[in-house]
Amino acid sequence: MMIGADGNKPIYIQISDWIENEILNGNFREDEKVCSQYKLAEIFNINPATAAKGLNLLSDEEILYNKRGLGKFVSREARALILDKRKNQTLKGLVRDTVIEAERLDVSTEELIDMIKAVTKIRKGDAE
Repeated sequence: MMIGADGNKPIYIQISDWIENEILNGNFREDEKVCSQYKLAEIFNINPATAAKGLNLLSDEEILYNKRGLGKFVSREARALILDKRKNQTLKGLVRDTVIEAERLDVSTEELIDMIKAVTKIRKGDAE
């Protein structure tokens, strides 16, 4: 994942998204230590305070927890919290925006569902 100032999201959000992706991909497991703010700053060539803001955001959401003097660790509920957040915030927002755009383009619900099914088939490798 590339972190950059030219994206639509603030860098600290990009950092928190990256850590969430690492958790979902199994690269950070429950009760495992995540990268420190300084390591993240080094990896992504950003200010350590920005990295800390991303880490603190995840702590506030209880995806990470702090062990005093040792750093931040993945909570036992992290995966479930991330999935819930992404389904109920991110995905619903994308669906809402897609439906609004479909209405603007006079695309019926059935056409939209067909488009979703076609993309799903392609993603699964079942395209004709």
